[in-house]
Amino acid sequence: MKLDKEEKKILEAYERGEIKAEYPSEEELEEVKITAKNTFRKNRRITIRLYDHDYKGIQKKAMEKGIPYQTLISGIVHRYVEGEIAEKKIS
Repeated sequence: MKLDKEEKKILEAYERGEIKAEYPSEEELEEVKITAKNTFRKNRRITIRLYDHDYKGIQKKAMEKGIPYQTLISGIVHRYVEGEIAEKKIS
């Protein structure tokens, strides 16, 4: 596994005993499990129409990532809704 500079510094500090790993409490683990379950539960089915070029492009990108194209589309929509993808402003 290849580590970047920051990851190497963290690993070296851990190995020197400068930092210690902390494990989450049972309450924290349960909260994370509930959040994950609710986050990844998809409960709405929709139908969209795409240009053939866009559909093929999405399929190609999904194949490159090794995921289903529906998952890629869902991820893009989620990132947009969460504000991680911004619209370009036209001036």
